[in-house]
Amino acid sequence: MAKPARFHQAAVIGTGMMGPGIAVTLAVGGLRTALVSRKAETAVQGLQKARQQLEVLEREQLIPPRLAQRARQCLWATDQLELAARTAQFIVESIPEDMPLKQQLFGYLDAVTAPDAILASNTSGLSISQIASVCHHPERVLTTHFWNPPHLMPLVEIVRGEQTSESIAEETRQLLEACGKQPIMVQKDRPGQLGNRLQMALVREAVHIVQEGIATAEDVDLAIKMGFGLRLPVYGVLEHMDVVGIDLGFRVVDYVAKDLNNEPAAPRLMRSKLEAGELGVKTGKGFYDWTQRDAQRLIQVRDQFLIDFLKRWRVRREPSTDE
Repeated sequence: MAKPARFHQAAVIGTGMMGPGIAVTLAVGGLRTALVSRKAETAVQGLQKARQQLEVLEREQLIPPRLAQRARQCLWATDQLELAARTAQFIVESIPEDMPLKQQLFGYLDAVTAPDAILASNTSGLSISQIASVCHHPERVLTTHFWNPPHLMPLVEIVRGEQTSESIAEETRQLLEACGKQPIMVQKDRPGQLGNRLQMALVREAVHIVQEGIATAEDVDLAIKMGFGLRLPVYGVLEHMDVVGIDLGFRVVDYVAKDLNNEPAAPRLMRSKLEAGELGVKTGKGFYDWTQRDAQRLIQVRDQFLIDFLKRWRVRREPSTDE
């Protein structure tokens, strides 16, 4: 699918974990894309990371060389937000998950950008309606939630706010498809959107199982990775219900549901680890002892698995070849 004709320039604000990969996506789609950070140094670092991710896509033949070359020419970095935002037709915010901070940024963007520019947030769960409440043009504000690592993961969740224009959401969907992504429309602005609601339900029960001594963290993860998780890319949970029969599914869910964790808060085990300073890789211990495990190697294995999957199943769509 060709991208909508009016999109030529984009800006991605934030150069942390997500921003560079989002910028790569838009550049591969043919948009001249600025990576924006408050400091020139971090903007350049973000650009370097984006170029490295682009090299991976080309080396692994997930995009052809001509698109990689075009994308390299499209990427640039700056610490001048207004410079990048004023001429962009599509702007994605990827800053920390802090509502006042996001509202401050969107209020500024609403004032300095062209009135028909689309303002998108990469928030993983905050209300886009609340973010847009500070804008004079909330009809052009929406969520585009990319998944980590964004240069590889196909999914992008589009969430409309209470006042988001249907045409803006549709243009965004077309643009993301032209960039090689698989966008989905989330029909209601709810905490966690769609993917994270599903993921957090699984996390809550997984932690509860460890907390109650039903299984170890290792066996919980193995049950997912070597069990039902292995088939999920081609066999969704609701497809599974239809295949096995909703009559059987109803009986199993009805029996198990009463024993599942339904506390309206994070499990106690997570709070106790938080209070003990056991935060995972960053502190050396979480559910696992990371002094005995190689987190960087795990991420490399994850990324290679995603690459192999995308190549085998051809999930990644051919981005637009429009100049």
